Amino acid sequence: MKLRTPLLAAVLFGVLAAPLAAHAEGDWKKGRIYYRMVCTACHTEKTGAAIPPVGRTKAEWTAYLSADKHAKGKDTVSHYISQKYRESIKDSNKAAAKFVSEPDAQLMDDVRAFIMRSAKDGEVPASCS
Repeated sequence: MKLRTPLLAAVLFGVLAAPLAAHAEGDWKKGRIYYRMVCTACHTEKTGAAIPPVGRTKAEWTAYLSADKHAKGKDTVSHYISQKYRESIKDSNKAAAKFVSEPDAQLMDDVRAFIMRSAKDGEVPASCS
């Protein structure tokens, strides 16, 4: 009887904590929606070419996101994830409208999860199509 109580508690904790642990790292599905509908759409419109996640390794993406430099240092990646930016484009972008009230840090985690999963050396390398 003494062994069953701690074992039951450990199993119950594992079952309840698993969804929280997975969410803490970001929801790659939400990140994919945002990346494709906001990042890819903007890059395609402004530069004529998308930046697919598969174009870099996880280490390269980690360095890029950590540096928080976008457009050769002219602005920041975090600006394009911010609520302020989403608010400014929500009328013309469905993903920005959908995630307009999402906390910046959570959306960044979601985008990062998608990029890492889809990087050249990720679990499922992905293009922007």
